[in-house]
Amino acid sequence: MADSKLPRTGKATAIVGLAVMCSRVLGLVREVLFNTLFGTKTLQYFLTAFRVPNLLRDLFAEGALSTAFITVFSKKITTEGEPAAWKLANRIGTLTLVVMGFITVLGMIFSKQLVGLVAGGFTGDDAILTAQLTSVMFPFILMVSLAAQVMGMLNSKNVFGWPAMASSFFNIGSIIGGLALAWWMDSGFGRHALFGLAYGTLIGGFLQLAIQFPSLRRIGYHPRLDFNWRDSGVADVLRNMAPAVIAASAVQVNVMVNTSFATHCEAGSVTWLNNAFRLMQLPLGMFGVAIGTVILPFLSRSAALGNRVDFRGALARGIRLVFFLTLPASVGLWMLADPILSVIYEHGKVGAHDIEQSAAALRFYATGLAAYAGMKVLAPAFYAIGRRKTPMVISFFSIALNYGLNSLFIRWGYGHTGLALSTGFVALTNFSLLYWCMRKEIARLETKRLLVVLVKIFLASDVLALVCWGSKWLLLSQWPDMNFAFRTTALLLTIALSLGAFCLAASLLKLREMNDMIDAVKRKLGRRV
Repeated sequence: MADSKLPRTGKATAIVGLAVMCSRVLGLVREVLFNTLFGTKTLQYFLTAFRVPNLLRDLFAEGALSTAFITVFSKKITTEGEPAAWKLANRIGTLTLVVMGFITVLGMIFSKQLVGLVAGGFTGDDAILTAQLTSVMFPFILMVSLAAQVMGMLNSKNVFGWPAMASSFFNIGSIIGGLALAWWMDSGFGRHALFGLAYGTLIGGFLQLAIQFPSLRRIGYHPRLDFNWRDSGVADVLRNMAPAVIAASAVQVNVMVNTSFATHCEAGSVTWLNNAFRLMQLPLGMFGVAIGTVILPFLSRSAALGNRVDFRGALARGIRLVFFLTLPASVGLWMLADPILSVIYEHGKVGAHDIEQSAAALRFYATGLAAYAGMKVLAPAFYAIGRRKTPMVISFFSIALNYGLNSLFIRWGYGHTGLALSTGFVALTNFSLLYWCMRKEIARLETKRLLVVLVKIFLASDVLALVCWGSKWLLLSQWPDMNFAFRTTALLLTIALSLGAFCLAASLLKLREMNDMIDAVKRKLGRRV
């Protein structure tokens, strides 16, 4: 497939990437503030309480519902026109409101039992506090489910900016509202102040939904209640959702399993893992989520029209681009885990021991970063071609593998770092199986070209690693004695030098993805001159 056949992918990816980056940065700011004010040991109860509604968000909202709805909605527009698509949206929206509302009520009632499943290591007052926080936050799943459907509609109409920015408003609401309420409840930010963060989560969820309504009106959609659920489109969405509930959210299922194991490890392990995973989500969101979001509607339309050539070309191009952007990020996170986490988190109640433990987890998480990002592009493609059971089966296997490795590493005494290592290994296995199955489905996937690109990326990443290693001896050697300003300056200079070295090496190796980026920048600058 000629690259030109995938219209405005670069521009749309840049828009989504910037919006997701903004969201991830705000999410990081949120975590830093919470860590600084509450400390790792107190904050772990809030983080654990949020695991259940956050898991359901990925199972029924941003994972399964979003993927299934975009696939069917895009095909409906292509084959039957907008009026039929609007009817489908109203019926799915009504069904979501009823079902997720019911699940929300059940979750609030049985929060104690749910916490017992995901946090078996918490007992007594710790378990009671976590269950109460979970009950408060459960309505979040209803709001974010509706927000996910709205996002799917807008993406299908090639509106990417505001939907991608919606999660930024969640972070803004949870930061401002959560911290204000927490301070009002307990100015010393003790355990009771965690309820302020819980109510702030609901404020953020409402903003994430509400901010997308103006864009809905601009594309001509007017929401209405519609209980006619016997529509064939509704059945298609539900059929896609059933396997997608597992397939699209295996990562979050594994994160929840890791949380359960972490509650049995050293106090603070839940927070250490969360901080490391949060940092890994920056490149994951900027690149993997952005590219996957942009190409999914195109893949769905290509599949609906039976155009396998365009489908195969777009998917292969997306995978190569994801690896080009995330592999050097993985190397950078591995090499600079300690200084990065120190600059970001080592404030207030967070000490050097917390940074050391989070960095150990981050290194192992980083081994699976490129695979995670590739899954964001590859897994939804199976739904576009009607092979929804394949990701489901592979995800069942990955969840079982993750549980088995967790048990093994904990038994061997690796603690929370073993949980991170398990997660990285499972991501690599999951992506490899998905790629092999997709290659069988569509005959080929430009694998030789991908292997050549991977070799060049690894060579360029070696140069990046060499610069990081040299900088650790020269710029960062006196890290314990440096103040925050000098630490930040030295770290930013190290990142800039290593990134520049990677880009230079990629250009010399004639990586097409690097040259495409350079040409895009030149065109952009040319328009401004």
